[in-house]
Amino acid sequence: MGDYGKRIRLHRILGGGRRTIVVAFDHPIVHGPIPGTTDPARQVQRFIDAQVDAVLLNLGALRYFSESSSRGPKPGLIARLDWTTALGNATKLPANQFKSCLVARPEDALRSGADAVITFLVVGTGDAEFEKDEVQRVATVARECERLGVPLVVESLARGPQVENPCDPKWLMLHSRMAVELGADLIKTEYSGDPATMRTVVDSCPVPILVLGGSRTGSDDGVLASVNSIVQSGAAGVFFGRNVFQADNMPVLLQRVRAVLEGRKPAQG
Repeated sequence: MGDYGKRIRLHRILGGGRRTIVVAFDHPIVHGPIPGTTDPARQVQRFIDAQVDAVLLNLGALRYFSESSSRGPKPGLIARLDWTTALGNATKLPANQFKSCLVARPEDALRSGADAVITFLVVGTGDAEFEKDEVQRVATVARECERLGVPLVVESLARGPQVENPCDPKWLMLHSRMAVELGADLIKTEYSGDPATMRTVVDSCPVPILVLGGSRTGSDDGVLASVNSIVQSGAAGVFFGRNVFQADNMPVLLQRVRAVLEGRKPAQG
């Protein structure tokens, strides 16, 4: 039998022939209750009402998705399966301080209603044992996803003392391709900083790339300029977290982001 389950579930996230917007709301497992996450049920409801294509949540937060009051179609649901020390200021961590672990398996996510799962892949740490475990963990999850028909998103990142610029195209091309070879169906990774170099990353990756938005910086207009640049690179869409859920007027910003992703002029904020 073919991989129909994967195709059907992936279509819920990438379907419709348009660029995808996913709201990442998995930050508290690493960062705690940062601004924009202190009323998770209300925020998840707002994401659903805004008709984003998918929402990324930790398994413990799936209750907010299931309890939402929306009567119309819900976005796709991506479940975070792991935890890591490789976020934030991790480029300054000593090599032996990088740690990651699974907190759930694909079967748990499928049973909870998820359409896809996501796991990290971190390289550049200088810790061969850690990176061996990263590769082994992603490969194990990928094989389980194949058996269950669940799409695998890999968030591939370069972190550690060897990494001067984690957004350098050489790093982006390396770890995104590694993730594909391990079995990723979709890549979440950083932006190189300009459309031309990012296009080299997109073109070298056999599966779609969604670009992550990073920390909340500047104005909504700055966010839209970033989205426009990402569109020019040929990426399949965006993964936005703090740039969305920490915005002053999140519903309006999401409408404007959608317009840019679809090649339309956004309304004034």
